Amino acid sequence: MRPPLRAAATLAAVAALVTGCGSGGDWSQPHAKPIAIGTLGPGFVDPSSTPSPEATITPRPGSWTDVHPSKDYRVVLLTTGDDPPTRTLVAAIEDWAEEEHVDLRTVVADHPYDLVPSITRALDMGPDLIVSAGDDLVDPLALVTASHLAQRFLVVGAELAEPTHNVTAVDWSGASFRGEGLGMASAYDPASFTPARCAAAVRAGVAAVLNNLTGIVIWLDEL
Repeated sequence: MRPPLRAAATLAAVAALVTGCGSGGDWSQPHAKPIAIGTLGPGFVDPSSTPSPEATITPRPGSWTDVHPSKDYRVVLLTTGDDPPTRTLVAAIEDWAEEEHVDLRTVVADHPYDLVPSITRALDMGPDLIVSAGDDLVDPLALVTASHLAQRFLVVGAELAEPTHNVTAVDWSGASFRGEGLGMASAYDPASFTPARCAAAVRAGVAAVLNNLTGIVIWLDEL
């Protein structure tokens, strides 16, 4: 077994359970549809036109900082791998969830054969959003997401080659893995996965999803 990503991830892998923070309520019960609290700042997207499917936008740095999820936003962190970029992404997602009082639960795929089943477990929980961290999940997500169009996904530090409208990605120079068939981007740089950049990626991606700007790639050009 790999070394633990964090304590919560270890519990999920060893006990085959999910962990949570925030309200820790019963997800089998309905709750209010999540909304964006606050508004996107100037420069996040061209207000005169909606991005086309699979488009790439380059928002102005910080234009997402005033957007927050509504109370009890239900999020599943879906992750695999213990490489430094993935660990940094996981930490950024967990820190964001704590700061925003998000009801976060974690599903860890601890082996290659568990990648698709881990996505199924996340789907079965019925979250408002599934956030993916770990390049090995890209190909399995490409197989599964198109069959679950009502479920929103956010892929951070990677992207699907042909995403459907329910899949949003956040990339930057140094990231943008698109699957085994395409391999790593020529400019792939693990050192680019800094805590600050990963934190910004999570917030920018969630801000886009909460504002129904989905099925696109968000490119963080300057940070």
